[in-house]
Amino acid sequence: MFNESVTTETAHDDPRKLSALIARASALAQEHGVKSVLAGLICESGDLVFPEYIQFLQSALRVEDGIYRMTQERAVIYLADVDPTQAESVLDRLAGDFHERFPSLRRPQFQLRLFEVGPESDEIRMKDVLTHIFAARTLH
Repeated sequence: MFNESVTTETAHDDPRKLSALIARASALAQEHGVKSVLAGLICESGDLVFPEYIQFLQSALRVEDGIYRMTQERAVIYLADVDPTQAESVLDRLAGDFHERFPSLRRPQFQLRLFEVGPESDEIRMKDVLTHIFAARTLH
């Protein structure tokens, strides 16, 4: 059922969770040579579908992936063992799946920016990731 309001307590996650996602991406890249992508999703302020989409993603993502809700309008998605093209394809497919499962809701509208983490990546800092994925906005 569509939930029109998200309480302050459930609108965002603990910052340590984002640190853990970034550390996991960095460790997989350095120790196992696995590429990953951290994706920034941004919606317009007051978008009532976006929080529902984020909840859908929490159940639809693979076990090795992750999601961090910064605010009601911003989220960071961690996709393991994918490159940026694959990550964009996965997120597009999941947006379509969401719309098919909940046809009364419109397809999620969000801006997307990707940060690739690979074996050649230097130490990844949260500041660098957040600056990259939330600085430029491309409507998707």
